[in-house]
Amino acid sequence: MSSLRQSTRSLTTSPESPPPTPKTTTREDELKEVFRRFDSDGDGKISALELRAFFASVGEYMSHEDAQGVIEELDTDGDDMLDFDDFLRLMKRESNNEEDLKKAFEMFELEKGDGCITPRGLQRMLQRLGDPKSYDECVAMIQVYDTDGNGVLDFHEFNQMMA
Repeated sequence: MSSLRQSTRSLTTSPESPPPTPKTTTREDELKEVFRRFDSDGDGKISALELRAFFASVGEYMSHEDAQGVIEELDTDGDDMLDFDDFLRLMKRESNNEEDLKKAFEMFELEKGDGCITPRGLQRMLQRLGDPKSYDECVAMIQVYDTDGNGVLDFHEFNQMMA
């Protein structure tokens, strides 16, 4: 058994060559993998149908009109599909949207700064934005999106509310 192990080891590393270095995954490698998940038929393009199917697979609904709108906005070669470069623009846009959403969330979580939006914090921010609401109205607004029932909104719940 030990001679088999030694033979296998000599096949993978020889005295003349250094041991292989672990491959590091780049952001582009990760995005190529995500692109492959969207591109279910493997043709190197993402259609509106594939875009909708991917979002449905992760529990998000996207209408055909919305999917087509995303494609029309980002498609550079006019084939009504997203190639990898188009897809990179979509991912960059989504990344920027998430950063903007985090900034907005931080503005609303003024009261405690503990990663949650309270009814009072929501009330204060809405008043600053020129849309005054009563405390009870803010409680009711939070209840609609408060999936864990703790009376406040975390970032995930806020994200759902803003969608």
